[in-house]
Amino acid sequence: LPLVALVTGSNKGIGLAVVRALCKQFDGDVFLTARDVGRGQAAVEGLKGEGLSPLFHQLDITDPASVRTARDFFKAQYGGVDVLINNAGIAFKVADTTPFGTQAEVTLRTNFFATRDMCNEFLPIIKPEGRLVNVSSVMGSIALGRCSPDLQARFRSDDITEEELVGLMERFVKDAKEGAHLQRGWPDTAYGVSKTGLTTLTRIHARKLTAERSGDAILCNACCPGWVRTDMAGPNATKSPDEGAVTPVYLALLPPGAKEPHGQYVSEKKVQPW
Repeated sequence: LPLVALVTGSNKGIGLAVVRALCKQFDGDVFLTARDVGRGQAAVEGLKGEGLSPLFHQLDITDPASVRTARDFFKAQYGGVDVLINNAGIAFKVADTTPFGTQAEVTLRTNFFATRDMCNEFLPIIKPEGRLVNVSSVMGSIALGRCSPDLQARFRSDDITEEELVGLMERFVKDAKEGAHLQRGWPDTAYGVSKTGLTTLTRIHARKLTAERSGDAILCNACCPGWVRTDMAGPNATKSPDEGAVTPVYLALLPPGAKEPHGQYVSEKKVQPW
């Protein structure tokens, strides 16, 4: 079976740039995925115009049926996946007047809960020597530093469980909806907390892989692509999407036999303190 790589939310921005780089560097099939079939296929045609040959599969990470359909497809056609890059994510604009509680609920639904669902469905079918990369953000690191000491200790701990983390993320949404998140030790950023959760989840999944599938040599990491000119980050950002793709692609293509990084938060191809 050929090797296969899958990038979520990849019809534009960093995701599209990651697909472009993988088409050039990865020795296997590369799947561009998008919620919207029309936008996804248009993005595929654009890359074909560059002489590349990505494939397309519909995938809406917030739709459990869509996630399961994709999982079944990759299991049947490829025996699993070799590279999974969880790139899909959303952010409200700074000027958005949506109530903060709603922003918290909507942002975490995609960036944390849907990405977690994606991991739960796809982790069991990641093949030996596979690579899992979660596109997090330095905002998650900054948000962590603005949490109360108690919260920081839990997010950084080596014994936090997935259940405990889910409980903390649910608690943030509840506290945000009650307008009490600041007094309860949370920072004033839903996007930041969603990425704190994602990086912590990555560390948990890496521990689990080491404990349960140590012989498979799967590497699982979170990364910050940097401040990239996308619809999300705006036109003033310092990096092009192709520059933003560098670190996620580096982690996706860690050579066979590599032992690290694993369970780390990586920026500019370097492991960062968490």
